[in-house]
Amino acid sequence: MRYLVYLLLFVLIAFGVWPYYSVFRLDSALGQEDTAELAKLVDLPAIRHNFKTRVAAGADQLLPPVDPKSTMGWIRQNLERLGDSALDQAITVPWVRETLRQSVAEATHQNPPFLLSGIDFAFFESYNRFLIRIGDLGHNPTHVRLTLEGTDWKITDIIR
Repeated sequence: MRYLVYLLLFVLIAFGVWPYYSVFRLDSALGQEDTAELAKLVDLPAIRHNFKTRVAAGADQLLPPVDPKSTMGWIRQNLERLGDSALDQAITVPWVRETLRQSVAEATHQNPPFLLSGIDFAFFESYNRFLIRIGDLGHNPTHVRLTLEGTDWKITDIIR
């Protein structure tokens, strides 16, 4: 029975350390010019979806939903279509690398920027979501959300 408790305790500790190891891997991948290693740690469709959700929320405030046959409805539909394709083209693995590097550089004033030195907070939001805050809370920090996908922790959102 005691071995079972030790095994359970080991599994819980390993699970708690796991996303921090992914943050270490992310720091290493950000330091490389080749984006192949970083691409393994990024879920681009999820990042794009989250950005589209925030853009749509902003569009709702700027252009409230109206009759699609009206001029304002036509403008809104075209902006949404153009916005989707623009986000798909703009949000790439090199964009993720440069966004995170820039956030760390702003937070630490280092060149080259090291992610680990820019992290002010890193902890679980839930069992399968992990939040990293780059920079101090009161100074426009960047939030990076990792989500457990299968057996890997991947970046699924970046909020600047």
